[in-house]
Amino acid sequence: MSQHGDNGSQHAADEPRNPGRRIFLRAAAATAAVASGVVATGAAAGSAAAAPVGAAPAPALEAAPGGFPNYRYLKTLLTPSQLKYNPTGEIIFPCIRGVYDKLADPLGRYYLYYGPHDAPGGICLAYGDSLEGPFTEYTANPIVSNNWQPHYQVSHVASPHVVWRADLKELWLYFHGENGTTRLARSKNGITFTYDKVVLTTAMMPAGSTETSYARVFAHELPSRGAHYVMLFMLNNKSNHRDIAWGWSSDGRNWTFDQTPLVRHSDVGANNIGGPHLLSRDGSTYVVYNTSKENGGNLLITEVGNDFSRRNHLGLFYDSANTPPDNGRSAAPSFGTDRGVPYMVYEAGERLQGSIAVARG
Repeated sequence: MSQHGDNGSQHAADEPRNPGRRIFLRAAAATAAVASGVVATGAAAGSAAAAPVGAAPAPALEAAPGGFPNYRYLKTLLTPSQLKYNPTGEIIFPCIRGVYDKLADPLGRYYLYYGPHDAPGGICLAYGDSLEGPFTEYTANPIVSNNWQPHYQVSHVASPHVVWRADLKELWLYFHGENGTTRLARSKNGITFTYDKVVLTTAMMPAGSTETSYARVFAHELPSRGAHYVMLFMLNNKSNHRDIAWGWSSDGRNWTFDQTPLVRHSDVGANNIGGPHLLSRDGSTYVVYNTSKENGGNLLITEVGNDFSRRNHLGLFYDSANTPPDNGRSAAPSFGTDRGVPYMVYEAGERLQGSIAVARG
C-alpha cells in the first residue's frame, strides 16, 4: 500500500494508557517547530485559552514533531504464545501492507509480515481486513526459512520489509540473515517468493562494520543521484554502537551506500538506535527510529529533508509506556492508513520478549 490504505470511516481514537506520554512544554514544541521549519499540527497542538488570575497553570500541550499524528496505543495484534509457529517465544519487526487493491485474490485486505529473530527465525505472515485486527496467522509459516537451497543456509532470517513494485506488479521482500547480510526476494502473491540476490553486506560499509540489518526500502526520488529508492538500516561498527545508515538505488536491486551514518547514536544522546522508517509530510522527509531501553526505549524523529541533507533532530515521536505491552520499549514502526485513519504497527516490549501492537493517530 505504498504507505497508505483506503479511505472511509473509522471510530474515534481511544484515550492513551499513560496520560503523561508524549507531553512537551509549549516552549519545547515551539523550538522544535522553528528548528524543523514546520509547525506542529497534532491532535492537541494549538493555542490554549488564558487562565484566570490565580488559577493553576494550564497543562503542557502535546506536540506532534513535524506535524505528524499523535499516535496512541490501541491494542496488541500478535502475541508469540498464541501463534502456531513460535520457535523462540518472541517476534519482531512488523511490516504492514495493503494488498486489497494489488493482488487478485488476497487472504485479507492487509498482510502483516513479522517473525522471530533468534535462530531459526523465519519470515512469517498474518492477514486481516482492518489495521485494528484481528489478524490470522498464515497456516504454513514461515514463508521464508533460514535454509533456502541453493541460495543460503544461515542460523536465522529476520526483519521482513515488503515493498509493492507497481511497475512489475510484484511484492519485494528485504530481510536479513545473518545480521551482516540483507537479501531480496520477489513475489506475485505476497506468499510464495523467488530468491533474487544479496543487496547489502558489511563489506559494502567502512572497515570494522559488523552488522548491516533491519533494512527498510522506500520509493523516494533523489534526482541528483539518479535514484528512485532509498534504504535505511542499522549499522554496527567496531565501536559497538548502532547508528542509522542509508543508501540509494535506481532499481531497488543495485545499491550505493553512504559511508557516513545518516543519524549517529551520539547525535541524539543514545547508545544504540535502530528500526528506521522513512516518512514524508508537508513537503519534507523524516526518519523515525527507536532507542534501546537503556536510553528510554522510545521512538525519535529526525528531519533529513527531501535530499537527505538536513539533520534536524526533533526529539520524541512516541513515548513507550511502562505498562504492558510496551514495558518501556517501542521499536521498529511500520505505518499505514485504513479508511482515512493513520495507524502505526510496532514492536512492543523488551528486546526479544515482545509482541506486535498497533497505535492509532
